[in-house]
Amino acid sequence: MELQSIYNEYLNIKFKRGLPPVQTNSFEYGLYEDDSADLFLPDHPEVTFTNWMYDLQPRDPHYVSEPNWQPVLADVFQQMDIYDEQVLYHLLFTINTTLSVNSHNAYSTMNDFMKNYSFLQLSHLSEITRLNEEQKQPLRDFFFFFYLYSHPVNEETLYACSFEGQNLVHTKTDISLEHYFTAYHDYYSSNMNEYSERIAIAPHDIQACKHLTLKLLQCIEGKSAKLNMPEEEGLEAVLRLINDVDQMLQLHDENKSALFDIMKNFLADARSTPYRDHCFTTLLQNYASFILFFRFDEIHALVEYFEDTPVWCRTIINKIFMDTIFMERILRQKRIDITAYPNVTQFFEDEAKRIYL
Repeated sequence: MELQSIYNEYLNIKFKRGLPPVQTNSFEYGLYEDDSADLFLPDHPEVTFTNWMYDLQPRDPHYVSEPNWQPVLADVFQQMDIYDEQVLYHLLFTINTTLSVNSHNAYSTMNDFMKNYSFLQLSHLSEITRLNEEQKQPLRDFFFFFYLYSHPVNEETLYACSFEGQNLVHTKTDISLEHYFTAYHDYYSSNMNEYSERIAIAPHDIQACKHLTLKLLQCIEGKSAKLNMPEEEGLEAVLRLINDVDQMLQLHDENKSALFDIMKNFLADARSTPYRDHCFTTLLQNYASFILFFRFDEIHALVEYFEDTPVWCRTIINKIFMDTIFMERILRQKRIDITAYPNVTQFFEDEAKRIYL
């Protein structure tokens, strides 16, 4: 199963790029009337990658005064209790929704971008050579936090996992997600008779779901080849920097003006399509995540370059600070007082002023 092909089709549908559908063996996208979409199992047109396990959701022990049952996989993971089982189910569901296309309001649009963006950057981190491991680790934690936060998940699930190297583990039990998800799918594949009323697909379909789940997890952990955003005419320079963070970092360090020229040329083109706008937002958030995250004072060079074109400077500054809440967290984590940067805040629009000043 080629995850890059599925990812390309996800972006094709999400941004209405109008490209021919990508054929995959195990899954195919189906569209709903509200323009949302999900990955369906071809032999089961009513079952999706995200909902096949809906009826297997564990009972919520928080609503029972004296819960007295055991986790389904208690024999495999003796250190796990029924509260851990529920969290691990939520994590599995969250990962499986990564490639769903959803309809949105203004609030959920930002969350959707942050989840998709964080997933993409997690797939890139391990291949970046211009950052050392001490720099990558806080970014890995940063992106994984927002990947979950913007799903959204409850607080218990949000803080349930941590990275041990490139392995995501359930912190309380030290169970690796890869081990748990593998055992989960294998258990239900092998016990179909017991769960036939709650599972509508065949064992080989469960295995196909397992393989896709593990591929998504490997992307998050940085164990697989990075995902690339597909090319489009007129976006070559922007996409080159998005798909190669090392190149963006090198360009910034060696010739900042060349990096800012790419931003300027995009704005000068003045064409707007959903995919073009998404790519530009992604580039600006890369600038924030990989440069300003470590060296916030570099923002002076950005403002200085664009100050003679204040409309474009205003656009860029407000997109960096307002398209996501990444910058709010960066300023808080780094204890940066944004009011000490009047050359930046002079370009804030009203909503940015309300939030940051």
